[in-house]
Amino acid sequence: MTAYNGYITDETIEGADDGPLADKTVAVKDNISTEGVRTTCGSAMLEDYVPPYDATVVERLKDAGATIPGKTNMDEFGMGTTTETSAFGPVENPVAEGRVPGGSSGGSAAVVAAGDADLALGSDTGGSIRCPAAFCGVVGIKPTYGLVSRYGLVAYANSLEQIGPIAPTVEDAAELLDVIAGPDEHDATTQEAPESDGSYAAAADGDVDGLSIGVPTELLDGADEDVVETFWAAMDDLEAQGASYHEVDLPSVEHAVEAYYVIAMSEASSNLARFDGVRYGQSGGYDGNWNESFANAREEGFGEEVKRRILLGTYALSAGYHDKYYKKAQDARAWVKQDFDEALEDADVLASPTMPVPPMKRGESLDDPLTMYLADANTTPVNLANLPAVSVPAGETDDGLPVGLQLVGPAFGEREIIRAGSALA
Repeated sequence: MTAYNGYITDETIEGADDGPLADKTVAVKDNISTEGVRTTCGSAMLEDYVPPYDATVVERLKDAGATIPGKTNMDEFGMGTTTETSAFGPVENPVAEGRVPGGSSGGSAAVVAAGDADLALGSDTGGSIRCPAAFCGVVGIKPTYGLVSRYGLVAYANSLEQIGPIAPTVEDAAELLDVIAGPDEHDATTQEAPESDGSYAAAADGDVDGLSIGVPTELLDGADEDVVETFWAAMDDLEAQGASYHEVDLPSVEHAVEAYYVIAMSEASSNLARFDGVRYGQSGGYDGNWNESFANAREEGFGEEVKRRILLGTYALSAGYHDKYYKKAQDARAWVKQDFDEALEDADVLASPTMPVPPMKRGESLDDPLTMYLADANTTPVNLANLPAVSVPAGETDDGLPVGLQLVGPAFGEREIIRAGSALA
């Protein structure tokens, strides 16, 4: 185990003898199924769960020759921004002492930042790849919804989440994306990306000459001053390399965080109903009353943040509140999607700080859920719009804390964001 608690299970899984990843170690987030190796989702509920099959992305890693050194720590069931809600203890940021690594894929970003794995897989429901990539000073790609199979991913919010790569450089992340991307008969939401010349890795050529970048002013409003300064310095770097930028408006993003959490929590309340101590999870003990047994299992098996989100999601879907909350959230989602599509008609990519704040101190936001939710203001809109995004290191604050720059592209525009990001990392 690492000193910063990056892994939950450090059991090695060997891949094929040769392939594009034959000399690479690729850590896997612990909500992605691995045959014969436990998959806990960072929860006491699944502490002893061992999947009988591999997720599609794990099969593809093994076929490509990758060695999986272990399963990485994470916020419980992917619900968190700091990787402090894990039943297996919090993850420390290996590049910023006393700070959180971001979440929910904090373990994946931490092991890459510390050099304990060459690459890693995370999952991104509302920023869970991009946030820890930004906080740990590495690269994280959230693919277009449907580009990468979710078969074998333990679901939190099906309509929002995607599996994606975390790596030291954009080119490394793109090489991993080349391996895991593509349709899968086991996942009906996957689709074939439009034909394009060259691999994703080949797009990491750093050529941004003539690139048009839109900067949504709404995603800079309220951001930490040091973060904004670091962001603009990175934008000046891109401009010096031949790119141009202009401001764009995304008025809908004002409602994105609220819409995201209503939708995500509603889907979570349904998805996590299966963890009842009978089908999955530790038994709550049966004493003649199944409802009490289910309640006991969930009370003991789930942490506070997971319980909070299940309750809020159940409330949003309940009679009398569905139209008031869930339907309005879906309407807001459609508005966000429309705004992004219109902005990308006049720009090749959009750019913003990945996170509006630098890495928080450990323990700072754990007892303040609203602060944690609002930290996702720049990442959640991208999931609502089902678009691809990459977080690349933009520099550091005056205190030496990592800052990420987020680049968002059109649907299946991974090559555009990879090309732009590779000019910085």
